[in-house]
Amino acid sequence: MTDENSWTGEDVLDESARHARKMAKKKAARDRMMLTRNGQKGLIIVHTGPGKGKSSSGFGMILRCVAHGMPCAVIQFIKGAWDTGERRLLTTHFEDLCQFHAMGEGFTWETQDRARDIAAARAGWEKAKELIREPKVRFVLLDEINIALRYDYLDIAEVVEFLVTEKPAMTHVCLTGRNAQPELIEAADLVTEMAVVKHPFRAGIKAQAGVEF
Repeated sequence: MTDENSWTGEDVLDESARHARKMAKKKAARDRMMLTRNGQKGLIIVHTGPGKGKSSSGFGMILRCVAHGMPCAVIQFIKGAWDTGERRLLTTHFEDLCQFHAMGEGFTWETQDRARDIAAARAGWEKAKELIREPKVRFVLLDEINIALRYDYLDIAEVVEFLVTEKPAMTHVCLTGRNAQPELIEAADLVTEMAVVKHPFRAGIKAQAGVEF
C-alpha cells in the first residue's frame, strides 16, 4: 500500500487524472441511461417495514410538494389524535396548499373497539378517494393506512382496484405503515422497506418530540 506522505507531485497528478477518467466514464454511462428515462406518471408509493421513518419520509415528500407549490393532502388513519409537529406545521402555515385530515382515533390497543376502528378507517378511505379524485390535488399521503389494511378494517382488493383504475394519471399517492399487503406491493411503482438496526425504544427511551412526532 502506498504511503500518501511519500507521493510526489507526479503521483498526485496521475491519481487525479485516473479519477477524472473514471468519473468521465461514469458520467457518460449515466447520461446514456438518462436518455431513456424521460417518462412521467403519478406514482403509487409504499413505505413499509418494521423500521422507523415510514411516515417521516411521506411527510418529507409532502413538504417537497409545498415547496413546489403543488396542492397536496394528508389523511391519517391511526395517529389522528396525536399533536404532531408535522400536523402543527402544515395546518398553521400551509393550509392553503396542504389539506390535513386526522381520521384515526389512536392505535387499536387504545380504542379497544373494532367497530369504531372500522368506521374511522372507512371514513378515512372515503375522504382519501375524494381527495385522490380531485384534479387540483397532486400528492396524497395515506398515513398508516397499511395498519388499517392489515387488520381488515379496509378491503385490500377495493383499495388496490381504486388506485389502479381511478387514480388520475399524474397524481402521486403514498401509503405508509408496517406489513404492507402483497397485493399493494405488486400494484405499487415504488416500494421501500424500512429495516430496524437499532432503536432507542428497546433501551427504554420513549418517543420524543422532533424525532417521532
